[in-house]
Amino acid sequence: MKARLKELGEEFRAVFAGRGTLADSVIPPFIFLIVNWLFGFDYALWASLLTALLTSLFRLSRRQPLRYALGGLGGAVLASLSARLLGRAEGAFLPGAITGMLTAAICGVSVVAGRPLVAWTSHITRRWPLGWYWHPKVRPAYSEVTIVWTVFFSVKLAVQLLYFQRAQASALAIVNAIAGWPATVVLLVLSYLYGLWRLGHLRGPSVAEFTAGAAPPWTGQRRGF
Repeated sequence: MKARLKELGEEFRAVFAGRGTLADSVIPPFIFLIVNWLFGFDYALWASLLTALLTSLFRLSRRQPLRYALGGLGGAVLASLSARLLGRAEGAFLPGAITGMLTAAICGVSVVAGRPLVAWTSHITRRWPLGWYWHPKVRPAYSEVTIVWTVFFSVKLAVQLLYFQRAQASALAIVNAIAGWPATVVLLVLSYLYGLWRLGHLRGPSVAEFTAGAAPPWTGQRRGF
């Protein structure tokens, strides 16, 4: 158990630590939630926008990656524009709801097409051979995890739409905070643990064995999903 926890820590440290990480896109929504609770929606919107802008400028001044900082800035700008165009505080959460809807749809379609989205995200991150993911003793693990992602984003969308229709901006902010990065991190951890367990039961080749063209029986993937 200790070894598995250490492994998880190392895997997520690569994503959340270092220069120009996901933290850049997490901080603006967190600032929004705190300021909205203390001072109201208008102040929260400007505070999150300013935070995202300062983060981008900080990364730029240090010549560090801007990808996540710009993502946070883009999200804050879209939230502000959406709220102003609709004339409703809840409008700030509409871009996120649309993104969630598209994610759920893409997840579902990718499973039906036999090319699960989780496999694509893993390939982009790890650069493992794409053919390995489509191996008949590997792909089911990624398909099953993608189905879980579909359910997660669908349920989140349903709750968001419920509070949007009721014009409850504060409730939407809380839902987004809980079902945002905290829930996503839990989802990623469970995806990783289940994925490795499922790969072990499928008894397919590891990435190294697939690349080397090794014949069965295979030892299978022991780390990384």
